[in-house]
Amino acid sequence: MKFVLEVLRGVAQVDFMPSALCGLFFVAALFASGWQFGLYGLLGAAVGTATAYLLGIDRKLVAAGLRGFNGCLVATAFAVFLGAGHLSTFLLAVAGSSLVVVVTSAVATFMSSWNLPTFTLPFCLVASVMTVAAPGFANVWHAGQDLAALPEAASGTSSLSWSDIWHGFLANVGQIFFMPQWYVGLLFLAGIFVANRLAGAMACVGSATGLLVSWMLGAPAAGVAQGLMGYNAVLVAMALCGVFVAPSAVSFAYAVAGAGAATALTSAMNSFFGPFGGHTFTWPFVLTSIVFLAAVPAIPRLRRT
Repeated sequence: MKFVLEVLRGVAQVDFMPSALCGLFFVAALFASGWQFGLYGLLGAAVGTATAYLLGIDRKLVAAGLRGFNGCLVATAFAVFLGAGHLSTFLLAVAGSSLVVVVTSAVATFMSSWNLPTFTLPFCLVASVMTVAAPGFANVWHAGQDLAALPEAASGTSSLSWSDIWHGFLANVGQIFFMPQWYVGLLFLAGIFVANRLAGAMACVGSATGLLVSWMLGAPAAGVAQGLMGYNAVLVAMALCGVFVAPSAVSFAYAVAGAGAATALTSAMNSFFGPFGGHTFTWPFVLTSIVFLAAVPAIPRLRRT
């Protein structure tokens, strides 16, 4: 039972929540999107947690889910982008979820010099390498033609309908786990509120900021409605007001600014990874949060938690 709770906390820690109940909501959301994604998410968190125990990593870190969440993301990403129904995807998900624990320890050692958390950087590193390399291996890539493409100018309408707005608001939360369905995002958001009301409120603020900035900059409405422009803003807003920075009026404004920056950076990262056939994942969240959080000690009106 203890291990099950730790696995659920690992799933919840994708959104910074050390709550098994929140993790249960998240697992339900993944299963709502597709039973394969639910199984892969649990598999990744379980393998990551078990690997951490086998390596003798600090039990407090493992018990809090801090060595399971990157594995959850790695396995889910492989299921989404490599195809959940292939044996090769399953084996890579197991290997990747185990490897990312080692990568997490390396990143944690490096980031500790600046008193910064690892965020989802270990996941980004492992998932980016695998998805960029995958088309070069016939036994791994089952999608046919390589997805690499040069960046193109935005096309299609940028005018948001009411349907685009409310779908995008919820999909921004779901896309943290690569899920675009509004009802999946709603379950994720409910789980966050169950664990921490401030975190839930900041997730909403981040999602709204992502929508607003996307619309102001003229992002294509189709991508905005699918949550592809705003999910990094959700994570940044939560991180910078309540999770890693003490909540206040100043940190609220700081979080909104960070969420806006992450939204703009998302487009830049899409253009960067496109020619390699890679994916943006949560790179904008990681890079934005590192910069904004590293600046906190030099800003008297802000305080780390």
